[in-house]
Amino acid sequence: MSNYLYLIPIIPFIGFLINGLLGKKLSDKAVGFIGCAVIGIAFAMSVAAFVELIGLEPHNRIIEHDWFTWLAAGKLTVDFGMLLDPLSAVMILVVSGVSFIIHIYSIGYMRGDPSYSRYFSYLNLFVFFMLLLVLGNSYPIMFIGWEGVGLCSYLLIGFWFTDDAKATAGKKAFIVNRIGDFGFLIGVFILFAAFGTLSFSGVAEQTQYWVGPKSIFFWATLCLFIGATGKSAQIPLYVWLPDAMAGPTPVSALIHAATMVTAGVYMVARNSFLFVMAPATLEIVAWVGVGTAIFAATIALVQNDIKKVLAYSTVSQLGYMFVGCGVGAFAAGISHLMTHAFFKALLFLGAGSVIHAVHHAHERGGFHGDPQDIRYMGNLRNKMPTTYWTFLVATLAIAGIPGFSGFFSKDEIIWQTFASGHLGIGIVAMIAALLTAFYMFRLVYMTFHGQWKGRRDQEDHLHESPKVMTMPLVILGVLSIIGGWVAIPHALGGGAWFEKFLHPSFALAEELAGKHGHHSLAAEYVVMIISVVIAVGGIFWARAWYIKNPEIPKRLAAKLKGLHKFALNKYYIDEAYDFVVVQTTIGMADGLWRWFDVKLVDGLVNGVAIFIGWVGSVIRKVQTGLIGNYALMMVFGIVVIVGYMVWR
Repeated sequence: MSNYLYLIPIIPFIGFLINGLLGKKLSDKAVGFIGCAVIGIAFAMSVAAFVELIGLEPHNRIIEHDWFTWLAAGKLTVDFGMLLDPLSAVMILVVSGVSFIIHIYSIGYMRGDPSYSRYFSYLNLFVFFMLLLVLGNSYPIMFIGWEGVGLCSYLLIGFWFTDDAKATAGKKAFIVNRIGDFGFLIGVFILFAAFGTLSFSGVAEQTQYWVGPKSIFFWATLCLFIGATGKSAQIPLYVWLPDAMAGPTPVSALIHAATMVTAGVYMVARNSFLFVMAPATLEIVAWVGVGTAIFAATIALVQNDIKKVLAYSTVSQLGYMFVGCGVGAFAAGISHLMTHAFFKALLFLGAGSVIHAVHHAHERGGFHGDPQDIRYMGNLRNKMPTTYWTFLVATLAIAGIPGFSGFFSKDEIIWQTFASGHLGIGIVAMIAALLTAFYMFRLVYMTFHGQWKGRRDQEDHLHESPKVMTMPLVILGVLSIIGGWVAIPHALGGGAWFEKFLHPSFALAEELAGKHGHHSLAAEYVVMIISVVIAVGGIFWARAWYIKNPEIPKRLAAKLKGLHKFALNKYYIDEAYDFVVVQTTIGMADGLWRWFDVKLVDGLVNGVAIFIGWVGSVIRKVQTGLIGNYALMMVFGIVVIVGYMVWR
């Protein structure tokens, strides 16, 4: 299977071509089948590649195949090749597996949409670029996938482009990501200037024996991390992700769980051997990660749009992944990436099921409120039991309750922050964990518990989603429970299998960092217990406010009206960006157009034209059209020539 790795991304691309070129001539059933089948085949091949990899000895679990020479210019040679190692194997399983489930769910969710074939073609293209990103064996190939997922995010977020708000959200995602991509490119240029190669293996080999200035690693990794802040929505480039909710809900699940937002975390992990050579950059990564985690969590506390709560939750959880990478626990960061893909995909698809049902009830019973506003929901657990129980499982997972997948990955990150001596980061991470449990159960209680807040005739039309939408929820629900069991630590009697499996991918980084991993079990138990108490405390806090006494948050919001409005409006960061960056840029562009383009450039060009016109008007006076004048000029010319010859 490893000899045919290139087929894993190519098969989804074939699906994109078929549905993109022939989709309008095919039935919706055929379009949906093709769109799902190609991803299913890619997933099956990913499983086969994974099985082949674990059949090898750990030190041999790095398989690299060059397909052909792609670029050859001067000192730059780039082979188009694929790299399969434990890190990329985990990523292709997560990307293709979760994407396959989302594709199946989309059959029911997007049924009847006039652009059904376009939707599935874009979805297939998205998966193609993401698989190319994680399988590429060099920076240029990674960059193709990197830019490709950015393009697809624009196409899918603005899928319903006739709505100006949705089209604007797509443009916002595209433009903000371009800022980060510029940093990524600068980092790649620095690496090529230093090492003369752009393959991961070539850069890794030279890093081991580097004798030049260490500042190279700082600047290269800092620029790469700027790229990661764009793709994985970290401060200050997180602003595009909440607006990504403008796309269809399955797209939100795809972007937030399995594909685009994980690209930055994967890229940092793939370059772990470079980042450990730049401790200052790792410190920046950790602090930006934990800052993003707590910042986004405070915004999620007061949001009322079900998808916006989940969007800021994604930003916060991505912060945890970067905390893991920033403190050198790359395996823990990837573990949380994997478990987050399961429960966050489930949360978004569950939210889509809720929106689908509430919107249907509004259509049948007369519109009342926003179908995504949790303030107009309630009591849905009795109407949508499958959606409710699976959503609850995902919420328990993200809250970090023992036994669920999120507990093992998030707890490991928090523990590693303390074990590595980052006390401040660990404390902030725990506070963010408390807020996560609170706002997620606030979402559950307001959506599924209490009384229906619409009209009775609307409530009568509420119903569970069709099986094509609920079965993916059940599968993801199971994964949200057992998905983290492969990472059970030694402290809980597990073998930390996931960390051992990833070891070949991070062995060089651990060697360069001199990491040995001997820590106190007692200290780990203490951190674990505190983490669980915090999570449970957040749940009971939400229950006390939104089930026992729902007047408390209302009174508090009225008492702290200014602060509540500040958080509800996302601290006006978007407005600040618009004023400082967007309007300033527009003003500068307008000024340059008026003064530089119109007056200088156009003035210079027009001035030349005016001068030539004036010269022409002067010369034109000798063109009288009278033959006598022309004969006189000829005689005058002859006299001048003869005179010149005589006097010479």
